[in-house]
Amino acid sequence: MKIENCKLKIIFFGSSKYSTIVASSLHRKIGLTAVVTLPDAPIGRHKTITPNPVKTFAQENNIPYITTDKLDNETIGEISDLQPDFLVIADYGRILPKELLALPKYAPINIHHSLLPKYRGSSPASSAILAGEKTSGVTIIEMGQKVDAGDILAQKEYILKNNETKESLLTALNTIGSEIIIPVLHEYIQGKIKKIPQDHAKATYTQKIKKPGGFIDINNPPSLEHLDRMIRAYYPWPTTWTKLELSPNIWKIVKLLPENKIQVEGGKPMTIKDFLNGYPQLKEKLKKLLTNIT
Repeated sequence: MKIENCKLKIIFFGSSKYSTIVASSLHRKIGLTAVVTLPDAPIGRHKTITPNPVKTFAQENNIPYITTDKLDNETIGEISDLQPDFLVIADYGRILPKELLALPKYAPINIHHSLLPKYRGSSPASSAILAGEKTSGVTIIEMGQKVDAGDILAQKEYILKNNETKESLLTALNTIGSEIIIPVLHEYIQGKIKKIPQDHAKATYTQKIKKPGGFIDINNPPSLEHLDRMIRAYYPWPTTWTKLELSPNIWKIVKLLPENKIQVEGGKPMTIKDFLNGYPQLKEKLKKLLTNIT
């Protein structure tokens, strides 16, 4: 029996553009019964209320969807009524309550962006880049009560590129996840799945990325190596940034981007040369910092 011919009921949980890589593969190869994602949110300078990429994906593919910021009893009831075989979670951004984890016929499954038990938590991709890791990978786990601590169902290693950013790494890892999730589901329904308990003694943990984490002091910048890692690990959000007085009493956030680009708040990315042509008065003040990134 091929999994493509099974009438599996899969409820997909995700909220980012990276989630859609997995959702698209599952929908194309098996089909999605429904999608659960986060509500529309303000985006950009003008704070325009915008649906996230997963909701847009569901709408474009006529997949029923639930948008909620709270997995309460009402939402759990809606999902229960769908009688799911699997819950598949990929970059959803919320912790699933135990009542929800107990719903599927087979299992709730998470696609995690590290080689567990290393880098549990919400920011494994950024953490790997910041730590200077040469390898990362994807782990498919059966979810349990403790976050990212469930049994391993599949793993695949990925070698980081020298210029790897959080964006490129998450794209690569979700592409891998979208491929290895299919045989996991197939083996599960065939009763052939092999579950490998994690070695909890070897677990390491990550912290949620917040905007202040990307701030740098221009008078005391980090080393060349660490600054390079920060720029790549925090791109495209929250970016590596500082605050500069571009003209008398006019202070703006200035972001340091990959490929030696700089972006003034509200403007477009530009080269360092173009930036200094526009703000020559900052050349001496930024000398130490720009030495690090040129």
